[in-house]
Amino acid sequence: MELICIDIEASGLGPDSYPIEVAWKCDISGNKDEFLIDPASVEGWDYWDEFAEELHGIGHHQLGSEGISAAQACERLNAELAGKTLTCDAYDFDLFWLTRLFESQQQPMLFSIQGIERLLTPQQCEAYRLNTRFRRHRALRDVEDELGAIRQLLKEVA
Repeated sequence: MELICIDIEASGLGPDSYPIEVAWKCDISGNKDEFLIDPASVEGWDYWDEFAEELHGIGHHQLGSEGISAAQACERLNAELAGKTLTCDAYDFDLFWLTRLFESQQQPMLFSIQGIERLLTPQQCEAYRLNTRFRRHRALRDVEDELGAIRQLLKEVA
């Protein structure tokens, strides 16, 4: 089974938050991508939570200098992931941020996401949360941790 995980870092956790970093990785092919998103490319994306910045370590200035536009982010994700189902460990948040991203550009999301609960039993989900509780809060590193933890848990029951 091909397993593709996605992780998103955001400007905060509130209803006005938006995605600032996206990463995904496929466990079989090893294909992956990561990028920052410049919030200046979307009108109204100005909410910023300093506590969130402290967690992920991504400064607002860094997004402006290294980030791609929201339109480029949508195009890049759709080009690489069309028709795929990606797995995430924070489904409600990640779906919210992806929806905000694609709606901001009036673009369809050509892939879907699912929570780890679709792959793991409740007991495995609990073990997963314990194994990944000390997250680094950078999207690609978190995706790699997710892939490893999920694969290990699935291997244990095989």
